[in-house]
Amino acid sequence: MQTKSIFLLFALCAMTSGLSAQGHASTMAAMAEHINFQKPDETRTFPLGKVDLKKIGGATIGRAEFKPGWKWSESVKPIAKTASCEAPHFQYHVSGVLRIKMDDGTTFDCHPGDVSFLPQGHDAWVIGKVPVVVIDFQGMLDYAKGIEAKGSNQP
Repeated sequence: MQTKSIFLLFALCAMTSGLSAQGHASTMAAMAEHINFQKPDETRTFPLGKVDLKKIGGATIGRAEFKPGWKWSESVKPIAKTASCEAPHFQYHVSGVLRIKMDDGTTFDCHPGDVSFLPQGHDAWVIGKVPVVVIDFQGMLDYAKGIEAKGSNQP
């Protein structure tokens, strides 16, 4: 199981780095890049949270911060206008404890150092008094973006 998880992580990273899942260079020339979230390309705020976005390697990476009391169904649902979060996430958890409840009822907590993959259809909320910080490599392109703004260049 661990080997499968490591391969999935490598394959996902390879998609944004110009490598195939087998580790071969693609025909696209790759350039080294690095970013810093202190100067985000875009910031989206919502009650008790925010997402900073940066572009790198043709992908958009998000750094989300959720304050104690934040819950997706209370803070972001009014923006998304969906029953549950429809953004899939591939996240590294930096701080705090995030409880996730999938639409099928599966519930689990993510702690600092955890990596999670969340398909569409979930709610999440902060547990305790420590803000949750996650780095999301997949699901932030349209996160907390109103339906009317999706697909446009407006925040």
